[in-house]
Amino acid sequence: MSNLFKRFVRNDSGQDLVEYAFLIVFIALVAAIGLNALGIGVRDFYNDIAGVLTGVGPITPPTPGT
Repeated sequence: MSNLFKRFVRNDSGQDLVEYAFLIVFIALVAAIGLNALGIGVRDFYNDIAGVLTGVGPITPPTPGT
């Protein structure tokens, strides 16, 4: 019985798989949070540009011959 318990404690074949799964989940969470923050920054940037351009009218091309 003691030999079986020692063999069970030393067996770590599934441990690497669990560690890789935790690492993948952590990287996915960091990427999702980072992309969310980046998206908010890009949205605010374009909203600032839209606010500046609100008072600007459409550009009309010049008529030929004038």
